[in-house]
Amino acid sequence: MEGRIKSEITSAFKMHGLTLRSEANKYLVDVLMSTENAERTDSIERLIETIQKQPLQNSIIDRKICELAVDEFNQEQQEETDKALTIIDAFSVPHFTYDSERKKFLPKADSVQLLFGDAMAKSELFRERYQILLQRTLRHELFTPVIVTNPSDKSNKFQLKTVEYLLGSAVRLGDIIVLGMLTQMKEGKWFLEDPTGAVQLDLTQANIHTGLFTENCFLLAEGSYEDEIFHVNAFGFPPPESAKITRACFGNLNFFGGTSSTSVKASAKLKQLEQENEDAMFVFVSDVWLDNLKVMQKLRILFNGYSELPPTCFVFCGNFTSQPYGLHHSKTLKESLHNLAEILSEFPSLVEKSRLVFVPGPQDPGLGQILPRPPIPECLTEELRQRVPSAVFTSNPCRIQYCTQEIIVFREDIIMKMSRNCVQYPSDNDIPNHFAKTVICQGHLCPLPLHVEPIYWGCDHSLRTYPLPDLIVCADKHDPFSVTQMDCTVTNPGSFPRSNFSFMVYWPVTKQLEVSQIQNQE
Repeated sequence: MEGRIKSEITSAFKMHGLTLRSEANKYLVDVLMSTENAERTDSIERLIETIQKQPLQNSIIDRKICELAVDEFNQEQQEETDKALTIIDAFSVPHFTYDSERKKFLPKADSVQLLFGDAMAKSELFRERYQILLQRTLRHELFTPVIVTNPSDKSNKFQLKTVEYLLGSAVRLGDIIVLGMLTQMKEGKWFLEDPTGAVQLDLTQANIHTGLFTENCFLLAEGSYEDEIFHVNAFGFPPPESAKITRACFGNLNFFGGTSSTSVKASAKLKQLEQENEDAMFVFVSDVWLDNLKVMQKLRILFNGYSELPPTCFVFCGNFTSQPYGLHHSKTLKESLHNLAEILSEFPSLVEKSRLVFVPGPQDPGLGQILPRPPIPECLTEELRQRVPSAVFTSNPCRIQYCTQEIIVFREDIIMKMSRNCVQYPSDNDIPNHFAKTVICQGHLCPLPLHVEPIYWGCDHSLRTYPLPDLIVCADKHDPFSVTQMDCTVTNPGSFPRSNFSFMVYWPVTKQLEVSQIQNQE
C-alpha cells in the first residue's frame, strides 16, 4: 500500500516537471495514507497546485516546501465549509482576457477597475467578446482543422474567414463562413464587423436559425461575396460549449468569482456537502412590491409556509416599489423595508437559518439605468440589515455560489427589449427557447446595443456567462419558464404580483425547478 501511494505521488509530481526529495515523498505518503483512492488523487493535484504557487527556486521539492503546502491546503479545506454559500457582487467578478498566442485565459493586467472607462475600454469590450466566441468556435468539431489522412471528414468541416479576406478579394467568393458582430453603420443597412474590418450584408434571402438576433450580437454568417456585398444564405449563433468542456481546456480557473482561488467545481468536499444536504432549496421572487398591501400579505403567507423548513436562500428581485415616487421614492422604499423587517421578525427561524438576498430592479434607487447596477444605498437598508443580519443587498446582476453550483441572477426586462430590437421576430413565438439560446450562445447576459441597454465599459466582463453556470435566473415580466441547454438552465420566475403571485423554487441536489404559486384565500 505504501509503495503504491509513493509511486502515485512521484508520478504526479513528474508529470508537472517536479522532483521530490526522499524525505518529502515519505512525508506526503504519511499525510495521504488515510485517504481513499479517488480523494487521494484529487488531494495530490491540489497539493501540487499549492506548491506551484510558492516562489520555487528550482524543480526540486524538499520536505519544508511540502509542509507549507499541506498547512495551506488544510486551511483551505477548513475554510471550504464557510464557502458553501457565497454572494458575489458584480463589481468583484474577476476579469480574464483570452491570449490567442498562448491559448489561455489570463487575469487582466490592469487590475484597477474604473466605473467610467476611456474610449479604449469601449472597443476592448467588443474585442474581448469576439475573442471568447472565436476561440470557442474554432474548438468546435465543425471548425477544427481538417485531417488530410481522413478525406471523408473534409466535407463535414468548415473554415472560418475574416472580413479582411472578403474585402481583399476582387472575384466572387462562394460558400464563405464569417464570424462577426451585426451592426448598422448606415441607416437601414446591416454590416458584419470583426477586428479586421466591416462588410455590408444582404439579408433578403437569409435563412435565420434559432435565436433573437439583435444589433451588436455575434453570429456566424454563411453565403457568397460579390460586388463588395456579402450575400447571406443563412446565419446563426456561434456553437455553444458546455462548462465541462471549457474547464477541460482551461483547468480550474475561477472565472465565476468568490473567495476560492480555483473553481469550486473541483472541490470534492463541497460536492459531498451538496449531496448530503438534500433539503437545500432556493426561492426566487421577482417584482417584490413592498409598498403594495396585497404583496405584503402574500409575503407573510410565503414566510409562514417556509417557517418550519427554512430554505437555504430567498432571492428577492426588484422593483421593490410598484411605481416611481419621484422625490419621495427613497423615503417610500425605506418605510417599505421597515414594514418588511416587521414581518420577518415574526419568523425568527427564517431570520436565523435562511439567507435573504436583495437584487435591485431597473426602477430602484441607484446610479441611473446602467448595468451592472450597484446595491440599493446603505442609508435605505440600514435598519433591515441590523434587524435581519442574514440580509444581503447586492448588485444587479449578482452571482451566487452554493457548494459546487454556480447561479447568476439578473433583474431586467431583457426579453421584451430583445424581442423589440431583433432583426426578425421568431415566427413560432417560442420566445423562451430563442432567448435561452441567445444568452447561452452569446456568452453574455445582455447582447443588446449600448444605446438600448447601457453598460459600464470597464465592467462588461461581469455580465459574461462563460463558462456556462448551472443556473441563469433572468427575472423578467414575461411569463415563468425554464429552458435547459448544454447543462445550463435559463429560468424566469415571472413577476410576483403580475403572475398571480407565482415564484420559482430550485433544488440544487437534483437541479430541479418548480413554479409555485400562493393561492387566494377567500
